[in-house]
Amino acid sequence: MRLTNVELAFVLGRLLLGVNFLTHCLVRLPKLAGFKAGLMKQFAATPLPAPLVEIFATVLPFVEGGIGLLLIVGLFTRPALAAAMLVMTSLVFGSSLLEQWDTVGTQMLYGLFIFALLLHCQHNRLCLDRTPFNG
Repeated sequence: MRLTNVELAFVLGRLLLGVNFLTHCLVRLPKLAGFKAGLMKQFAATPLPAPLVEIFATVLPFVEGGIGLLLIVGLFTRPALAAAMLVMTSLVFGSSLLEQWDTVGTQMLYGLFIFALLLHCQHNRLCLDRTPFNG
């Protein structure tokens, strides 16, 4: 199969984001307790209830891993990208509560990257999705 430049760009962008999300999961899972404890301590002074922070910290690596795997294989690509954007939105919210504006800036760049991929889902190829267009 010969890919156009736009198709190749989409596939490589999808893989890049997928690997990024999957590795977030892989490095957090072995130290999940420490990751959770760190977030609990970090958010203790915010208005977020501790049980909500604990649930979020527990679930986040698994959500990241799931999104990453879906993007790597190209399955449910459009919903996976939407989920990635929702994850980034929650991270921006949390980082904003902590007034970590440099982190928010980085997360906004992730958001722009995901936004661009969502805009170009019709160029998805080399994937397990039934049709190349995921819209």
